Amino acid sequence: MTACAIEPTAEGGDEDPVPPVPPAPCVITADGAYAARLARGPHPDAWFPERWTLDGPEPYAVSLPVHQPEEPGTEVQPLADGRVLVRRYVEERHTFSLLYPTGPGTGELPLGAVECPQARARVRLLPPAPCGERAYALAVGERTSTVWLVAGGAFGPELLAEVPGRCSGGVWLDGTGRMLALDRELGGRTKTVAVDLEHGEVSPLLQIAADSDDRLLLADLDSGLLLIRSDAPSPGAPRLGWGVLGSTLPVRFPESLRLPDCALTPFAVQPGQILLPERCAVALRIDGSFGTWVGTWRPAERQLHQLAAPEGWLAGSGLWTPDGVLRLPYATRDEPCAVAHLIPPATPVQPEPAAPEVTVPEPAAPRPVPLQQAPLSRLVTN
Repeated sequence: MTACAIEPTAEGGDEDPVPPVPPAPCVITADGAYAARLARGPHPDAWFPERWTLDGPEPYAVSLPVHQPEEPGTEVQPLADGRVLVRRYVEERHTFSLLYPTGPGTGELPLGAVECPQARARVRLLPPAPCGERAYALAVGERTSTVWLVAGGAFGPELLAEVPGRCSGGVWLDGTGRMLALDRELGGRTKTVAVDLEHGEVSPLLQIAADSDDRLLLADLDSGLLLIRSDAPSPGAPRLGWGVLGSTLPVRFPESLRLPDCALTPFAVQPGQILLPERCAVALRIDGSFGTWVGTWRPAERQLHQLAAPEGWLAGSGLWTPDGVLRLPYATRDEPCAVAHLIPPATPVQPEPAAPEVTVPEPAAPRPVPLQQAPLSRLVTN
């Protein structure tokens, strides 16, 4: 058992900062081979983990029930070997276990716990690591956040880094699972920082303007495409923008990514577009008064394609194939485990008109940047 290195949360302080991405009911490994979700059992209030295999000819699901139903707040995350990590909150502890099928039953390997006496302390799993062999969790207190290795280590949960401020989000910046981007709220503003999990070091990463709230939503390692949400171009009204890792060009906020009275959230980027960020396809979840549907967009195009989501879509989850097919998992009474394949309509590629640049003075001293590419600070402050 490991003590949770977070501070007590003040009354009312347990609410999350503005979430960059609505929680998806289905989590997919970085390589797209497995997915996991909480599914309802025969009783409406009974929940159990379910693993989906996605890399075969047809998707199929394996139920992983244990001796008692799961709570609705239980988190699940698949690993690359097919086991499913489960985070539960039990008696002021966040416990972690690996589940796997064993013939007619479910095997469970306890991994340990992070003890958090504060009932309102927030602990959640971070997005699946690129390697698929390890899993990480973020614990958020009133003034401090901590990153934990909770699966794949040698001796149970391991504290890797402590970050001053309240953190949200979570985007991997490399293929090894060493560099992690977190959106840190500190001093009333939110900026993205990079956390080196090998050395526990924290460095500034994203700042468009001194008085803006800037969040990194997605990063594609093949192309360098970055999806960003910031209120720099319109204070108090966050907008979606895009940039390129290592570029000296400013972040752009295209008009095509604005829909009146709708919330747009990117959830998947097309892989395999080596050094071609403008041609990368991006999938977006669109939430409006008429429900939830799907959008697709490329930086080189000036149009957002809006597509109907399949019935039973596990909203906010999906992945692209390298050749541009969007795969969306869905579950209905007749098809409890299925994947829809969407091919967005082709649009002639034309450059997006440049949005007005957000100009800020250069800092008095250069900020440390923990990446090997050209400084990301120049990308977002030019």
